[in-house]
Amino acid sequence: MKQFLDLEDIDNVDELIKNAITLKSNPFSHKELGKNKSIGLLFFNSSLRTRLSTQKAAQNLGMEVMILNLNSDGWALEFEDGSIMNAGTAEHIKEAAAVISQYVDIIALRAFPSLTDKKKDEEELIIKSFKEHASVPVVNMESATAHPLQALTDAITISEFKQKERPKVVLTWAPHPRALPHAVPNSFAKMMQMIDVDFVITHPEGYELNPKITGETPIIYDQEEALKDADFVYAKNWSSYNDYGQIKSTDESWMVTLDKIKAAKFMHCLPVRRNVIVADEVLDSEQSLVIEQANNRTYAAQAVLKNILEGK
Repeated sequence: MKQFLDLEDIDNVDELIKNAITLKSNPFSHKELGKNKSIGLLFFNSSLRTRLSTQKAAQNLGMEVMILNLNSDGWALEFEDGSIMNAGTAEHIKEAAAVISQYVDIIALRAFPSLTDKKKDEEELIIKSFKEHASVPVVNMESATAHPLQALTDAITISEFKQKERPKVVLTWAPHPRALPHAVPNSFAKMMQMIDVDFVITHPEGYELNPKITGETPIIYDQEEALKDADFVYAKNWSSYNDYGQIKSTDESWMVTLDKIKAAKFMHCLPVRRNVIVADEVLDSEQSLVIEQANNRTYAAQAVLKNILEGK
């Protein structure tokens, strides 16, 4: 693996999942691999699990970690070619990426979408600009349209807790007071298509994701019907894709409850709004896997970094 911009960079997903689970049982087994190497974690947006888990993953491998919050600690970056930089931006990505590459062996980035300009968000300007102008591998810690580290985490968690060879996994939309990105549901859908599960998506009409991503995955507009016989229920809010970034529904009846999911395991990437996305009774039950998912963030990141350091 030369980089990790999206799930397509994974050569063998089953092998990577097994590698992550093995690392979980002995996280310091490859401490020499990252000796005298460093990683730069660059954040354009806020982070809790992604920041701490990726830092821990790198440290487990013996790497030094440098963290930069670009919106508060760095110069405002310009990404457009041919721009006349006489306004708010002070440094061009061409220089910034080249310079950062001299300081670290891997660059990891987190940058959210605008949710106002679909075309620009889908161009993934920030992460692709770093890929183009950096001379070291680039890792996606969540971009405008993708969160591959979270999706790998989710696959690891399902692999650990499944009770049958081919479990039924349901991604359900849930209400939220704010317009949220598509990165997590996009990557979760893509990952579920890569592993052996019976995958279904349910959401109100008007909340269809990018059809290029959902592909042939069944989409059911009746949440109760979709959740029938589910083994895993993954709740997530996202804003409209067709009416880009808009909130088209705040229907409280889509909140996840124990009565709806029956005996299924519950999953969410966190942070989660209690009694909006999901009821307390679910999060506080033994069916909830959200803490286990959060723990697996470290080993998903560690498996990816290990793969890159090994040059596989």
